[in-house]
Amino acid sequence: MIVAFSGSPAGGDEAGGVGEAVAEAIRVVRASGLPIETNAMFTNIEGEWDEVMAVVKQAVEAVVAVSSRVSLVLKADIRPGYTGQLTAKVQRIQRALGD
Repeated sequence: MIVAFSGSPAGGDEAGGVGEAVAEAIRVVRASGLPIETNAMFTNIEGEWDEVMAVVKQAVEAVVAVSSRVSLVLKADIRPGYTGQLTAKVQRIQRALGD
C-alpha cells in the first residue's frame, strides 16, 4: 500500500511555522527504512498495512511531543500484491505523457 499523509501541530512557532515539528515526523519516517518521498504537502510511504500505519503513528507521536493537538490527513492506495508503486505509478504517467 501507499499512504500519503500530513501531520501538523495545531499551533505554530512565533511566526506561525510548523517546519520543526514536521521535520521531527519526517525523521521518524526516514528511520523506518520503508520507501518514502516527501513533497510540499505530504509524505508518501510504501509498505504493508501494519508497518506503514505503525510509522504514521510514530510520526504523529513525534509531533504530539511538541504540540498537544495534531491535525492528520491520510490517503491510502491499497493494492495487495503490488510493490514498488511509489515510483512505478509516476513512471506510467510519464510514459503516457511521452516524457
